Amino acid sequence: MCAWAKDIGIDLGTASVLVYVKGKGIVLNEPSVVAIDKNSGKLLKVGADAQAMLGRTPGNIVAIRPLREGVISDYDMTERMLKEFMRKISGGSSFFFKPRLIICVPSGITEVEERAVVDAGIQAGARRVYLIEEPVAAAIGAGIDIALPDGHMVVDIGGGTSDIAVISLSGVVESASIKVAGDQFNEAVVKYMRRKHNVLVGERTAEQMKIEIGCVYPQEEDASIDVKGRCLVTGLPKTITVHASEMLEAFEEPVERILEAIHSVLERTPPELVGDISNNGIVMTGGGSLVKGFDKLVEARTGIHTQVAEDAISCVAEGTGKSLESLNAMQDGTVNLSRRRQMN
Repeated sequence: MCAWAKDIGIDLGTASVLVYVKGKGIVLNEPSVVAIDKNSGKLLKVGADAQAMLGRTPGNIVAIRPLREGVISDYDMTERMLKEFMRKISGGSSFFFKPRLIICVPSGITEVEERAVVDAGIQAGARRVYLIEEPVAAAIGAGIDIALPDGHMVVDIGGGTSDIAVISLSGVVESASIKVAGDQFNEAVVKYMRRKHNVLVGERTAEQMKIEIGCVYPQEEDASIDVKGRCLVTGLPKTITVHASEMLEAFEEPVERILEAIHSVLERTPPELVGDISNNGIVMTGGGSLVKGFDKLVEARTGIHTQVAEDAISCVAEGTGKSLESLNAMQDGTVNLSRRRQMN
């Protein structure tokens, strides 16, 4: 059977796109970046190849991220990126059968933004497109049985949005989606380096710092990293040593906003479900949850046992893939997904 005849799940993230093919699992994990020639409009590279060009392109080439804060900011580029990823997973062969797609979206997405995602999927070659909220997919991917009358809280921290949701009986009971996540952590690092060290660093350097020494809870060992940037005083290259303890200060504002959102969702949750969550704990997913000490900080502030899912980065994609089993039921309208759209 050709690749396009299979059902496909897509975690269309601000930072990365993960593609799950039914029967095969996750077959693609690439950065959400495209590089184009401004003069001709030609698409030059997508994914990792395009990401390597960020901040390094000549005047006629621009590397852009077509998704911002969890939603499509450049429709045309998103459509072309999806088409290219579909071509990659098929080995470049031509298709006679179009797949059905399930695409993840933030829980706070508007109907206009939903329509943009559906249309992009259709234009990329899908026969029909369904949407599933990211925290629902994350819960499924983390191994939670969402069909039970039992409350679970999921905190999914991606690249552009953080989605917090209480899930029971296959639906979202209470949720919050805020545009504070991995990208804002990177911006916080850039601002901190400018403010404290008079050094300008790029987005990729900030990302590397977040991954290697980033933390939101005091660590036993104060790790460090040598960072290269441009001195704002002299305009010349400069290398300085930055410690993990400094990241605590750099991340303070975005972390507080995520904690406030978690607290707000808990406040609005029915008491019976809060009791369930106290027993079941809070599950964290997404790349942002891997910042050192995030689970400990959430546990300290809520008093509820918190853990990071085993494969936090792939949870949403895995959950989307597992939900492919329910596609026929979704067509019949018998699956209670909290938000879905379909288009012939």
